[in-house]
Amino acid sequence: MANGLKVGDIRGLIQTHLWAQILLAMVLAVLIGILLSPSSESLLAIPEDSADTLGEWSRLPGQLFLNMIQMVVIALVTSSIILGITSSSDPEFLKRAATRIVPYFVVTSTIAVLIGALVATIIQPGQFIDTSTLDLSGETAPINPADMEAVSSASASSQIADLIPSNLLSAALSGNMLQIVVAALFAGVALVAMPREKAEPALKLLQTIQDVSLKIVGWAMRLAPFAVFGLILDFVLRVGLSALVGLSAYILTVILGLVILLLMYLLIVTVLGRRNPFRFASQVMDAQLLAFSTSSSAATMPLSMRIAEDRLRVSPPIVRFIIPLGATVNMDGTALYQVVAALFIAQLYGVHLAPAELSILIFTVVGASIGSPSTPGVGIVILATILQSLGIPGEGVAILLGVDRILDMCRTAVNVTGDLTACTVMDKWLESHFSGKPDTAV
Repeated sequence: MANGLKVGDIRGLIQTHLWAQILLAMVLAVLIGILLSPSSESLLAIPEDSADTLGEWSRLPGQLFLNMIQMVVIALVTSSIILGITSSSDPEFLKRAATRIVPYFVVTSTIAVLIGALVATIIQPGQFIDTSTLDLSGETAPINPADMEAVSSASASSQIADLIPSNLLSAALSGNMLQIVVAALFAGVALVAMPREKAEPALKLLQTIQDVSLKIVGWAMRLAPFAVFGLILDFVLRVGLSALVGLSAYILTVILGLVILLLMYLLIVTVLGRRNPFRFASQVMDAQLLAFSTSSSAATMPLSMRIAEDRLRVSPPIVRFIIPLGATVNMDGTALYQVVAALFIAQLYGVHLAPAELSILIFTVVGASIGSPSTPGVGIVILATILQSLGIPGEGVAILLGVDRILDMCRTAVNVTGDLTACTVMDKWLESHFSGKPDTAV
C-alpha cells in the first residue's frame, strides 16, 4: 500500500452512505425512546425497571463498537503520527508543519472559549432556572473524586514535565493520549533523522500495524448504525423530555455557541483554505454524524482521515499528521462547552466572576481542553475540576449530568469538524512544500 490509508473498508462505508444509515438510526431511536420513556405520558410508556433493562441491552452494540475502537486507538494514533511525520522524509516539513499547526490550534481554541464566554454572558442561561426545583445530589451519576484529584493535584511545572512519558506502558494503560502523541512525535522525528535504510524495517512494521488497526476499525464501523440506535435509545429512555425542557436555556446556549464556532470554521475554510464552504460542509457530513452519535473523536478518526484524503484532497502526509494530533489536542467544541457550563453554574449560584477571574477561567479552559482524552464523558470531569479551582460550587455539575450526553455528542461533532478544517488550512499553507513553490503562508 503506497499511502498506508488505502483501506477498502473505510472507503466502502463512505460510498454506502453511512451518514444516511446513522441519521435513520438516530431518528428511530429518538422516536422509540420518547414513546417508551417512563417519564412520558405515552400509552406505550414502560416501567422504570423495564426501561433500565432495555437501556442496558440497547447499549450493548454501542459498547462493543466503542470497545473495538478503543482496542486499537493507541496503535492507530501512534502509527499514523509516525508515518505522517516520516512520509515526506524531510525534517523541513516537520518544522514548517509544527510551527503552523501549534499556533493555529491555540488560536482557534482561544476563539472558541471567547465565543462561549460571550454567548453565556449575553444570554445568562443560569437566570432561567430555579435551583430549588433541581436535584443537586448527583447520586444518579456521581463524579469520581479520584478523577478530579488526578486532574487538579499536579502543579503546572509537573504537568509540563509529565507531557513526556517516563513509562510508555503506564501511559498506554492509563489511556493518556497526550503522552502517547508526544512519544509518537519523538519517535517520528528520530526515524526521520536516521538513515532511510535503517529506519525502513520499523516503518514497514508501523505500516502493518496501521493497516491491521484500520481493518479492525472497518469491521467496527459496520456496527455504527446499530451502535447509534442503541446509545441514543438508552439516553432518551433515561432522560426523557423533562430534563431537556428544564435545562433548555443552557442547552440552547451551548448549541448556539457551537453553531457560531461552526460558522467560524466555514469562514476559515473560505479565507485561509481557499475552498467552497458549502462543498466542504457536505463533504465532512459523514464524519460529523459519526462523531455526533458516538461522542468519540477517536472513533471517528479513521473516517476523518479517509474523508480528508478522498474528498478534501488533502496531501496524505498532512492528513496523517494533523488528524491524529487534532483528535487529542484540538478540542474547540469541548473548550466552548466548558466555559459556557462554568458560567452557567456560576450564574445559577449567584457567583460573580471579576474580570481577572474570568481571564483565569478562559486560560484554564484553553489549557484543559488540550490533551483531553477523546472519549465520551471526560469533559464533565474536567469541568468539575475547573469549577473547584474558581470557588464555584462543584455540586452544580450534578445538574448537567442528565443532559451532558446530548451536548457531548454536539461538541464532539464540532471537534471533528475543527480537525478537518485544520487539514484544509495546513494543506494550503504547506502546498509549496509539495509543489516546490515559494512559501507564502503567513
